[in-house]
Amino acid sequence: MRISFYLYVRYGRHMRVFVTGGTGAVGSHAVPALIRAGHSVTALARYPEKAATLRGQGATPVRVSLFDRAALAREFAGHDAVVNLATALPSMAQFLRAKAWRANDRIRTEGSATVVDAALDAGVGCMLQESVSMVYPDRGAEWIDETVPPDPFPIARGNLAAEASANRFTEAGGVGVVLRFGWFYGPGATHSEQLLALARRHIGTAIGPPDSYTPTIHMADAGEAVVHALDVNAGTVNIVDDDPLTTRDFADALEAAAGTRAWLRVPGRAALLFGDRLTSLTRSLRVSNARFRDATGWAPRYPSAREGWAATATALRR
Repeated sequence: MRISFYLYVRYGRHMRVFVTGGTGAVGSHAVPALIRAGHSVTALARYPEKAATLRGQGATPVRVSLFDRAALAREFAGHDAVVNLATALPSMAQFLRAKAWRANDRIRTEGSATVVDAALDAGVGCMLQESVSMVYPDRGAEWIDETVPPDPFPIARGNLAAEASANRFTEAGGVGVVLRFGWFYGPGATHSEQLLALARRHIGTAIGPPDSYTPTIHMADAGEAVVHALDVNAGTVNIVDDDPLTTRDFADALEAAAGTRAWLRVPGRAALLFGDRLTSLTRSLRVSNARFRDATGWAPRYPSAREGWAATATALRR
């Protein structure tokens, strides 16, 4: 199984790729990127308008439940890789409510396990699983690579369950790859429009201590990274900017893109009062992408949020 998969990659032959979450934030960039790279893409779509979007991109939409193992296995049959990007992240307004995370937790735990079982049943050779780099422990200004063990704090448990499913795929003989993305921003990430709108009203966003680092990744760079991830060994890779910014520098970059200066930055250090509910955004995580860059030759178009926010503001104005 593994040898057959690498023959596809080594000789540049086109692959058949099934994407779950193909119309979501990352998927809406990953699907076109996969097609541009010459791959045939099938993607899950629950609604007619989403299916129409996928067809317009050149993908084949299918409607199937993420929790139906037998149905998924039938759809996965004949595909070389499955890319699991399915999520149900709560909006910014609901982020602090524990109940708002239930749907996403179910997708990450039960859904990801079902996807792996179905992929094994169908004889798929490679499985990519979306996760986040915010699962790492706070390391201050130290660089963090994939050898640092994750911290199983409450909000991280769903992602770690999904990662465990991908690792189980590898243990069963496939190539399971965990993609630990940074905090998404850019066109396609709804909160990006909201943060820019606030910045234009002179309200800045700074979550946590000003000198803490936040790993980020522009949506376009995340989509391209999915294509390159088809060419890595089993294991975990960080997909983040080259230059993670501190909370202070990130806020500066956002305001520069909006063309304003904040009169107020919220919530600042007060975010620490929310404890585990904001742990993923208040700890200092200076995450390195060196392993992924060295393995694939991928490089982000936007090295940091400075360039990424400027491009995002321009794109949204258009």
